[in-house]
Amino acid sequence: MTATDPVDRLLATARGEPVDDPFRVTGVMIQYYYVCKRELWFESRNLEIDRENATVVRGTRVDETAYSEKRENLHLGMISLDLLDDGRVVEVKPSSTLTEPAEMQLSYYLWYLDRVADIQKDGVLAHPRERKREPVELTAERTDKVETAIRGIHEIVRQSSPPAAEEKPFCDSCAYHDFCWC
Repeated sequence: MTATDPVDRLLATARGEPVDDPFRVTGVMIQYYYVCKRELWFESRNLEIDRENATVVRGTRVDETAYSEKRENLHLGMISLDLLDDGRVVEVKPSSTLTEPAEMQLSYYLWYLDRVADIQKDGVLAHPRERKREPVELTAERTDKVETAIRGIHEIVRQSSPPAAEEKPFCDSCAYHDFCWC
């Protein structure tokens, strides 16, 4: 890896080291990288999502009510954790429909804790409405996928225009739908 490698720049930024061109990645950006790269580009430009979108409303409701007695919303640098439960990082999602993006978001949190704070944790992906909990560990394979995603995110957010729109099965429920299809 070189000094210009996005992973190295992200780590230097997160650790507060002097960086000519700081680089930040949030968990939502990792999730969007796996869902829709155009959505990621919009997010990177701080284009506000449609807060009245049914999917956003449902996710917000689950976010506000699930595990409310344990909920902490821990903000650590670039990441925001839903909660810690029995020493594990728990990421709460309204449904298990998009499992890989959610697993990779949680994997990013575990990677970040390991690489930035030297804290090793396991994770749990929770879907309270479905009464499902899936364990997530930071394996070597997941570490490679996280670092590949960080490099891919860097490439996308540096573009002057968004990636081309691609029709996907969940486009109709996307909070950025009107940016792509109207």
